[in-house]
Amino acid sequence: MSQDGAKVLDVRQVPPFQRHPLIFQTFESLGAGEAMVLVNDHDPKPLYYQFAAERAGRFEWEYLEQGPEVWRVQIRRK
Repeated sequence: MSQDGAKVLDVRQVPPFQRHPLIFQTFESLGAGEAMVLVNDHDPKPLYYQFAAERAGRFEWEYLEQGPEVWRVQIRRK
């Protein structure tokens, strides 16, 4: 599924322990300049900190929707 050319990754039904590996796998599959839209059931702020620590300078993070039931974040690979 895509949204404005970005891959949409809805992790709301994915078991919590599988979410981050799936998100990072999807991110790594993106080409430079491509984006994914993460759909989650909570604010993925801890994920942002993990991106910042492990992939500093290699991504852009933009909230598209901020709850209270659904969070959508566009993550673009630089």
